[in-house]
Amino acid sequence: MRHARRRVVRRATQLTAVGGLLLGGVMVTQAMASEKPAVTAVPRSSAQSVADTGSQLVSRLGTARTAGSWIGADGKPVVAVTDEDAAAEVRKAGAEAKMVGHSMNELKSATTALRSAPRVAGTAWSVDPRTNQVVVLADRTVSAADWSAMTQVAGKIGSFVRMERTGGSFTTRLNGAQPILSTGGRCSAGFNVTNGQSDFILTAGHCGPTGSLWFADNQATQQVGRTVNSSFPGADFSLVQYASGRAGGGADIVAIGNGNGVRITGAADPTVGQRVFRSGSTSGLHDGTVTSLNATVNYPEGTVTGLIETNVCAEPGDSGGPLFSEGIALGVTSGGSGDCTTGGTTFFQPVTRALSGLGVQLIVSTQAAGQGGAPSSAASSAPSGSATHSAIAPSAASPGSTAPVTGGTSDSTLLSVLTDPDNLGPGVLVIAVSLIALFATRYIRAEQDRKAYQRYYSATWG
Repeated sequence: MRHARRRVVRRATQLTAVGGLLLGGVMVTQAMASEKPAVTAVPRSSAQSVADTGSQLVSRLGTARTAGSWIGADGKPVVAVTDEDAAAEVRKAGAEAKMVGHSMNELKSATTALRSAPRVAGTAWSVDPRTNQVVVLADRTVSAADWSAMTQVAGKIGSFVRMERTGGSFTTRLNGAQPILSTGGRCSAGFNVTNGQSDFILTAGHCGPTGSLWFADNQATQQVGRTVNSSFPGADFSLVQYASGRAGGGADIVAIGNGNGVRITGAADPTVGQRVFRSGSTSGLHDGTVTSLNATVNYPEGTVTGLIETNVCAEPGDSGGPLFSEGIALGVTSGGSGDCTTGGTTFFQPVTRALSGLGVQLIVSTQAAGQGGAPSSAASSAPSGSATHSAIAPSAASPGSTAPVTGGTSDSTLLSVLTDPDNLGPGVLVIAVSLIALFATRYIRAEQDRKAYQRYYSATWG
């Protein structure tokens, strides 16, 4: 009777092990079929339908016949032109043409005249292609005498120079998404970049001069890195080299708050009218639109040129934080006026110019960069991102695909990997346990047969 029970248990164990092998095989097959790619975000494909963007048309027609471009409310490129022949070419390319009275050459001549005038801290100017004017802004710190002098300079240039007063004061936002701290104050990390040998944080130049040490905590116990290259004023960008030399997992992700981030897939220049998003360690994620390009700002510390002007708000501590749209890196926060309660104007250093000036590349994932070879758990560097994404209707734009701010699985334990239903681990674990059970029953059966033979041999031959 006891032997019969053993046979039943042994047979049930064998059948269970065989079933486990089949189940594990099915689980592994399903996990491989549903495996997620390394990158879930790509630039919006709808923009690819616009073969000739506004910037391309401006470049082709020249600055003597055009006065800039922007994105209309319907997402269609609009190009300001000065003659009917140019308008015809714009329409033929599928964009909208707007006749204006002043070419970009005339508008740039006005900004040159403003730049040659005595510098007044608290002022800024840029070309507004939609109104075909040069807009001069003065914050509350500009005195009545300086305002009068600037108005006289503008009057001599022409009626297309518009003077405006603005609330607040134009200041750098020293104090991302992620916060980085030094003795000089607090800033936000912008984007991760690399020169192929070491990894860096791209942030604002006014955050600190070359040699500044940066930490992740107020107690200065967790060193992030050291500033190895900085440009401010004139431009506003700097490189912070990681103390470890590497950015680590999730290097292609920028934080947007609540443990979430946006995966960055490339870099490009923005377009006037484009909807954009900014993240910073003080105020978090906010959005707005690009109002002009190549802006000049006279900060108290000095003049910075070639900036992106937006109506996105920012506050102290947001400096250096990322500006992006649809997962495309656009700029790092420089400064501005106002706050995220009353609103304001914020200026950004274009990413493309910073990358070029520093000789580094944006870190994006292998698949986002369109590189061949096996995907890597860490991000790899590549300059990428087409400016055609800017043809998306502003109302349809989004920050980009979200991802955990930590990125990657470098911090995952073996247990979490094995128990994650999206991984191969559970199936492999079932197969391993089933094989052990199957071999165990075979071994037990063989051992029982050996002992039975020994007893029989002993009884027969003594």
